[in-house]
Amino acid sequence: MAGTTEQQRFAAPKGTYDVLPPDSGRWLAVRELLLWPARRAGYGYTEAPIFEDTALFQRGMGEATEVVSKEMYTFTDKGDRSITLRPEGTAGVVRLAIEHGLQNGQLPAKLWYAGPMFRYERPQAGRYRQFQQVGVEALGVDDPALDAEVVALGSRAFGALGLSKVELLLTSLGDPQCRPAYVARLQEFLQGLPLPDEDTRRRVALNPLRVLDDKRPEVLEMLVGAPVLTDHLCDDCRAHYDAVREYLHELGIAWKEAPTLVRGLDYYRRTAFEWQHSGLGAQSAVGGGGRYDGLSEAIGGPPLPGVGWALGMERILLALDAESTDERPVGPPVPPRCDVYVVALGAAAKKKAVVIVDALRAERLNVDMSYGDRGLKGSMKGADRSGAHTALVLGDRDLAEGVVQVKDLKSGEQRSVPLESLVEELVHR
Repeated sequence: MAGTTEQQRFAAPKGTYDVLPPDSGRWLAVRELLLWPARRAGYGYTEAPIFEDTALFQRGMGEATEVVSKEMYTFTDKGDRSITLRPEGTAGVVRLAIEHGLQNGQLPAKLWYAGPMFRYERPQAGRYRQFQQVGVEALGVDDPALDAEVVALGSRAFGALGLSKVELLLTSLGDPQCRPAYVARLQEFLQGLPLPDEDTRRRVALNPLRVLDDKRPEVLEMLVGAPVLTDHLCDDCRAHYDAVREYLHELGIAWKEAPTLVRGLDYYRRTAFEWQHSGLGAQSAVGGGGRYDGLSEAIGGPPLPGVGWALGMERILLALDAESTDERPVGPPVPPRCDVYVVALGAAAKKKAVVIVDALRAERLNVDMSYGDRGLKGSMKGADRSGAHTALVLGDRDLAEGVVQVKDLKSGEQRSVPLESLVEELVHR
């Protein structure tokens, strides 16, 4: 009609996605299985705010990192404070540990978390601007055995999912005693190369380790022969790294030495690791972490050594898809959304059906029912779509006779069951 305007239709913002049933059931099952090894090892759930003071990430992660300089969602709130949506989980967990004095309690403080992170990146498969991570942090103890435990928990999680193409990359990034000399040597090497652009040359001056993470073939070719940090470790860092590897060997955890592996955040030192999946192409990293013993001091806290990891849900789901076939699906079984579906035909039957549904739910069965008085045919379509294995059909005549029709939706078999014994029989089945 003239003079009317079409109402705007909204969609999810670029770089984000929606999670809906039934896929959300798989999503939750995967997340639960990833965290189960850590929960068995005494790690407890923690939750930090989704946004923090911007300075927490600037000081904790390093202002020269690409995450801080280019990718953070930062804004000024109504109190004129600079606030940033968290781009990763570790800084917030260490902040809450300091604020609540966890360093004064039982150590190591073992924590796990799960939730969304935010980075302004170019969206592509497995990379989003809002993305989901699960993570663990072990705080308060500098012990290579703890590093090995944390690494093993991640590897066990991938194994529990049934993933067979995940490889663990391992290295040491040294510490403030030995890394500066190596960085100077690396800068000298890189400054002698005909690097392809000004951005890369700027990185040499600010954060030369990041150049080692460049994936461009022409840069990788230039880096052949570059000095590697593991050849320049001090005695303490060497002993720590040797011990981590010995513990992993005892645990039966396989790894590949990755002397050029770097992490994207400045707080890492000593142990660093990453899990990669061979079926994901360029975006192969499905998780990673390391030790960050100086992070607490960097954000104004007491000495509080720590080690942890974060796993990316989106890429792990892609990895499961990459390994799955019709004959051999990979991943956890998804619990049924509905075990029993109740169909009521008639006003009196509907009143009784509501009571039956409530009683079965009290017995921890997943139960749904037909709403909207759609009739038998439409209601049975709803039963089939629900995924239930059993349908209960109750009409006014059944109610008068004191029975309900119980139908096996797989075999089609149907029989009458007395109402008085219905709940007990279904729970038993």
